[in-house]
Amino acid sequence: MAMTIHVDIVSTSREIFSGPVTLVTATGELGELGILPRHSQLLTRLKPGPVKLRMLNGEEEIFYVSGGLMEVQPHVVTILADTAENAGNLDEAAALEAKRHAEQLMADKRGDYEYARAEADLAEAIAQLRTIEKLRKNRH
Repeated sequence: MAMTIHVDIVSTSREIFSGPVTLVTATGELGELGILPRHSQLLTRLKPGPVKLRMLNGEEEIFYVSGGLMEVQPHVVTILADTAENAGNLDEAAALEAKRHAEQLMADKRGDYEYARAEADLAEAIAQLRTIEKLRKNRH
């Protein structure tokens, strides 16, 4: 039987995933991370985007996180995110509209706060679209 690592993905409102996997892939502050069973301990911030889990049967499940923290222990990975959901539940049309709206607000060059908020919204919309694209590639 393959070695496994237990993963918990939790948002502020609920637990999204809990179970054994053989590989976790996520984007940390300094780049892409691949976590296998018995990985050394680490704590990192996550960038908004996909978290891929390779299940025991070899299939991959993709989740979207809006950023957050990932704690790695040799046999447990815990991901805490403000927003997390199964990538299959993302709404591409809504993400495209949010991207367009944020770009329009940035082009209008309102105050610093509005610009910073629009920039954050744009980054989240792009991360959702990137996650949807990874999900599409996985299905083909």
